[in-house]
Amino acid sequence: MSKWTAEDIRRDAKEKNVHFIRLAFSDVNGILKNVEIPISQLDKALDNKMMFDGSSIEGFVRIEESDMYLYPDLDTWLVFPWGSDNSTKIGMLICDIYTPDHKPFKGDPRSNLKRMVNKLSDKGFTDFNLGPEAEFFLFKLDENNEATTKVNDYGAYFDLAPVDLGENCRREIVLVLEELGFEVEASHHETAIGQHEIDFKYASVVDACDKIQIFKLIVKSIARKHNLHATFMPKPIYGISGSGMHCNMSLFNKDGNAFYDPEAELELSKTALHFMTGVLNHAKAITAVANPLVNSYKRLVSGYEAPVYIAWSAHNRSPLVRIPSSRGVSTRIELRSVDPSANPYLAMAAIIGAGLDGIEKAEPVPEPTDRNIYNMTSAELAEIGIEKLPGSLHRAVNELENDEVVQDALGTHISDNFISSKRVEYKEYTMQISEWELQNYLKQY
Repeated sequence: MSKWTAEDIRRDAKEKNVHFIRLAFSDVNGILKNVEIPISQLDKALDNKMMFDGSSIEGFVRIEESDMYLYPDLDTWLVFPWGSDNSTKIGMLICDIYTPDHKPFKGDPRSNLKRMVNKLSDKGFTDFNLGPEAEFFLFKLDENNEATTKVNDYGAYFDLAPVDLGENCRREIVLVLEELGFEVEASHHETAIGQHEIDFKYASVVDACDKIQIFKLIVKSIARKHNLHATFMPKPIYGISGSGMHCNMSLFNKDGNAFYDPEAELELSKTALHFMTGVLNHAKAITAVANPLVNSYKRLVSGYEAPVYIAWSAHNRSPLVRIPSSRGVSTRIELRSVDPSANPYLAMAAIIGAGLDGIEKAEPVPEPTDRNIYNMTSAELAEIGIEKLPGSLHRAVNELENDEVVQDALGTHISDNFISSKRVEYKEYTMQISEWELQNYLKQY
């Protein structure tokens, strides 16, 4: 993101004829919310004086504690390249949430991630970079402009038009992202029919999470212009691959990339290995926030490229954690389980907390698994001590509830509300009657 001052924003808003401004923030479930104000209220917003009712937001506060302040992060200023007409534009600022006594709100996912970044700073680290790879599906709209699960192409990995009919939509998404300051590195059709991926350059973790939220908004908005519905639902169609959001992460100190050691085996530093070990040790609890939907666990099954087993490798893509081949400043750890429905601020806070725990405890690093795990038998997996990720949201939440490290990374307010919300979600799911049940039981019984 660019560096903006309040005066820069006032001038840019005037030059681009901005009439409305979205003061955006994320709830506990990662849904982007906003309070829209007219340009006449810009000064009030820039002075951190805009208030809203937090009691109506999932996972925030009770009604008797409702007043909250929106503190805009000036460096997130952007102007959308569309508006109600050709001249009127809409701007946006991503905000942190503060309490009435002007302290960071403990239930704000973005502020909580900043808290975890500060913990890294306390350990002598200067930056934590994230490069996300978010996949999504494009589906047709019906005659009432409602989303269907009918794809508009039958392309495969890296296919191009006319097989990939989503290409024009994807191209416009890239152009808009670039206009908003994203450095897009790649855009392509993914493995499944109707599935796409757009990769943008890594950034400091809070900035990267902001970009994920903006990216989702842009993808959905441009898809609508093409009479399509974009979804980041992890597994919308049975029998094909689901959507992931692989997270490439690197940690820096004053000397450079703290994950790189040219003298070590695989050129991975002890910091890298211990950080990764912390992530592996807490992977089951991390799964609750990295894969937060009932539907997430329809993706985390064998046979569709999604990771299922808690292991790592520098040579193959079947384990949970992969070490890409680049070294030097590009040395990084790739966590492959995260899906795009995750609240990125919570997922990264949990991962940082687990990684820090691994560094602090310096526990023995497990041996890498360089074989294709999907081809290993249960006996072979048991022999080398490889465990599976939780198979349902219910089990993942149980793991989170028993993991103090990950709960501490989320903070008591967020972890309590998140666990409570997911308990309700899973209970509602278990009481639903699925189409599969009707097809298999209705006539037979």
